[in-house]
Amino acid sequence: MRRVPVPWASPGEAVLYIVLILFAIGAINVFSASFVLAGQLLNDSLFFLKRHLVAFAVGMVGLAVAASIDYRRLIKYLPLIVLVMLALLVAVHFAGIDANGARRWLKLGIKFQPSEFAKLTALLMAAAYLGPRLEKGRPVTIFSWPVIVAGVMGFLVLRQPDMGTAVVIVGLCLILYLPSGIPKRQVYGLLFCGAMGTVYLVYAAAYRAERILAWLDPWSYEQTSGYQTVQALMAIGSGGLFGTGLGMGASKFYYLPEAHTDFAFAVLCQEMGFAGAFLVLSLFALLAWYGIKITLQARDGVGMMVAAGATFLIVGQAAGNIAMVSGLLPVTGIPLPFISFGGTSLVVNLLATGLLISVGRLGGKGAPPDETGPEKESVRLKLVNRRLGRK
Repeated sequence: MRRVPVPWASPGEAVLYIVLILFAIGAINVFSASFVLAGQLLNDSLFFLKRHLVAFAVGMVGLAVAASIDYRRLIKYLPLIVLVMLALLVAVHFAGIDANGARRWLKLGIKFQPSEFAKLTALLMAAAYLGPRLEKGRPVTIFSWPVIVAGVMGFLVLRQPDMGTAVVIVGLCLILYLPSGIPKRQVYGLLFCGAMGTVYLVYAAAYRAERILAWLDPWSYEQTSGYQTVQALMAIGSGGLFGTGLGMGASKFYYLPEAHTDFAFAVLCQEMGFAGAFLVLSLFALLAWYGIKITLQARDGVGMMVAAGATFLIVGQAAGNIAMVSGLLPVTGIPLPFISFGGTSLVVNLLATGLLISVGRLGGKGAPPDETGPEKESVRLKLVNRRLGRK
């Protein structure tokens, strides 16, 4: 059977091409969704696009650095990274910038959102703890320091308030524990506590409870909490097969709030139609496929966890955002990677892409000299056996 030719030589190269295509689509969509708002309020139709391109340039530098270094070097500096991250999250509460009823940004020369970098920190913490235990066959428990620190970071982000990002930070850390062989009673306990915690957090704030009701029946809250969902559904439905054409969608004319950020996918569906939406979904599916390939080819346990975490960070957020815009999930503040406008988010997703490429690059070279032979095979084999309950 002949292999289908592809324009890339390795999974890491495939990831890079896919991300660049997604960014190109996103840049077009950011301009199309924002030029009316930028032109009327800021007298510069290109304002958001220019900022998006600057963030991309910064992120590409980070991607190049992350892809070229050994990902294991970052683990050596993890204590410093964690301390800096906690300090930044605390600083947000005292010196943060208020916007739209929340305090999520810091300005240290440049304006950025520390909670986005907390996602990467949670990923690295989980990888540092789980990776060596997978290789050595040591027991794994959720009662460990990465979960505690991720919980602290999540609490600080929740206070901003930003429940969506807090859930991503804690969830990203915990999701890597599930395939690592934690006891079943801890899995059940985690699911129970997660469900109870979600119910409490939802009803602890009136606006969150109203969002849930609006999610269940957005048309009954069409002029209040359900407004964004209703407008997003109308935008998606009006796109048809091939869309209304770039720049021709009506949603950007103040009908759909956050049209160039959280709800950018709705504008894309309206202007590019089902064909554009299918293309974006296919690209994310391909990204997940190659991310899984890199994970399975990783040279060590840390690499497996880093690759799995980076893949879940990007593709998981994409699935969450698309589900939110489509009305399948309640409205949260999770952006669509590479498509939504958001400088810090774009930089963080490009850094995660760089880490994924780094794991793929080093994994493709085979095992290190001191890990050759049948013992090296045990990294993945131990993971599979532990999930099957074998010794």
